[in-house]
Amino acid sequence: MTGFMQVAPEVAKAVAEGRPVVALESTIFTHGLPRPRNVEVALEAEGIVRAAGAVPATIGVHHGVPTVGLTEEQIRELSHDDAVLKSGIRELPIGAVHRRNAGTTIASTTMLAHAAGIRVFATGGLGGVHHGASENFDESADMVALAQYGIVLVSSGAKAVLDIHATLERFETLSVPIVGYRTNAYPGFYVADSGYTIAHRVESADDVAAIYRAARALDLPQALLVGNPVPEAEQLDPSLLDGVIEQAWAALDEQGIVGQAVTPFLLDFIRRATGDASLNANVALYRNNVRLASQIAVALTSGAASL
Repeated sequence: MTGFMQVAPEVAKAVAEGRPVVALESTIFTHGLPRPRNVEVALEAEGIVRAAGAVPATIGVHHGVPTVGLTEEQIRELSHDDAVLKSGIRELPIGAVHRRNAGTTIASTTMLAHAAGIRVFATGGLGGVHHGASENFDESADMVALAQYGIVLVSSGAKAVLDIHATLERFETLSVPIVGYRTNAYPGFYVADSGYTIAHRVESADDVAAIYRAARALDLPQALLVGNPVPEAEQLDPSLLDGVIEQAWAALDEQGIVGQAVTPFLLDFIRRATGDASLNANVALYRNNVRLASQIAVALTSGAASL
């Protein structure tokens, strides 16, 4: 136990020995995927990390305690908990009172991974600026966390329901660097290309490790965002996506959904409206991100990359 955070012995040992570790979030299986696929994907992700020679550290809140390196039993418990909460950074200490299970967002997973000494984190899609944020100030805490904790985060871009242009502008303001993995197109979550470009691209995990080492040498606090597009053969039909997103927003307004429930509602609406095609794309991009994150974690522990 480190303070109010539980770190699994395997994870703590790997970090102490300088071996590669990959952080994995829990909201993807507590709030993002339906049962039983949520458990299957969570355990598959851990298997991908191990096959690459790294140690998986699935992060969540178990009975109120932030836990870095959930056991399989704990993953199954959170996945089947009908009352499971969604915990950002601000909710973490509240667990000391309610002692409930929670999936951790990108913000809280980033903070906990960084606190545990983990340098690489694989996720699906980022939080960002919501449509209408100029009036309702609805911006994800993920962006603030990524400006504060220096990890490598591999994602397939911001979630498709967000204002992508405003999100990219906000990351620029926060000095959070974004590189495309073998692309200059900013990934569009379910699709390979969001329609927005990014200035910098990398060609390998070693390139990412080099940028990370340079950022640490400069004592920069920000995370490094790696935009890894979903493989085109597994993406959602781009012509289908725009219309479905408009329908999802209309349904959101009609039902008065607000707060942390907004993104899960929108993504679930898209999943149902696309006949699970979006779900398949979501799983495909997540697998792809876990593979790349594992390669980056290995690159960071080899030679000079262990800085």
